[in-house]
Amino acid sequence: MNELLIGAGLAVLFTAGLACAEQTAPSDNQPDFDPAEKQIRRTPPSDFPDLPAGIKAVLAKRGCGIPQPTAGIEKTRPLKNVIRGEFFVNGQEAWAVLCSSRGSSTILVFRDRSGAKPEEIAPAEDKNYLQGDGPGKIAYSREIDPVGRKYIMDHFRAYGGPEPPPIDHQGIDDVFLEKASVTYYWYHGKWLQLQGAD
Repeated sequence: MNELLIGAGLAVLFTAGLACAEQTAPSDNQPDFDPAEKQIRRTPPSDFPDLPAGIKAVLAKRGCGIPQPTAGIEKTRPLKNVIRGEFFVNGQEAWAVLCSSRGSSTILVFRDRSGAKPEEIAPAEDKNYLQGDGPGKIAYSREIDPVGRKYIMDHFRAYGGPEPPPIDHQGIDDVFLEKASVTYYWYHGKWLQLQGAD
């Protein structure tokens, strides 16, 4: 069930990525997506001072870079794609990191500061999150955010989708900026895929 739900979410985002790629296919005036993927800024875990040492060690061992949305790479803006929240149990701090390695990213979710045995969700090629950003420009547009009960229920009421279970902690919204999102919610030992932005 868990694999089916996550697979369905990936299919939606993958389809959106393909549609975007078709709209911005290489031409005389547009760069190719393959070189653009190599230009994505991937920040080392050491650049996140609040990230616990145990988690940094796991990320370094996996060769993770944290990909940064093109819209947020200015030095005056905070780095993205490392978040903390109550993703498993109400009142218990957890961390989630978008780990990019060898051209693909996976959301790693850590139950505590030790970094032991992270959950892995929503793997996808980084180039699926590229989109046109004006003439001859391509932007990387994947971002994760913590979301609570209000966000989850508001989006379910607005767009439908799977009915959420009782919401008593936070979910992780996996966003294709300016496109859509999928919210992952831990329930009874599984990651449910809930309606995000449309």
